[in-house]
Amino acid sequence: MSRIDLADGFSIHDYRSKLKLLKDSGETRTLENRDGLRCPACDAAFDRLFVTERRTATFDVPPERPFCLARTGDKLLLCTH
Repeated sequence: MSRIDLADGFSIHDYRSKLKLLKDSGETRTLENRDGLRCPACDAAFDRLFVTERRTATFDVPPERPFCLARTGDKLLLCTH
């Protein structure tokens, strides 16, 4: 299993073979982890990845499981476990 590396920012294209795009609004994306990628925050495998370039984000329903946040210069990533 590889870990999402944020050293040079984050591009979905770097992980396109391991993530399945579930939803794309243009500014936010929700992806499914299909290959056991590890979280950039805690190093454990995660289920879903939410990525946004917006400065703020609102969630209708909070995750009922642990989640981690990671930030690059221009993106916020939320991994649910």
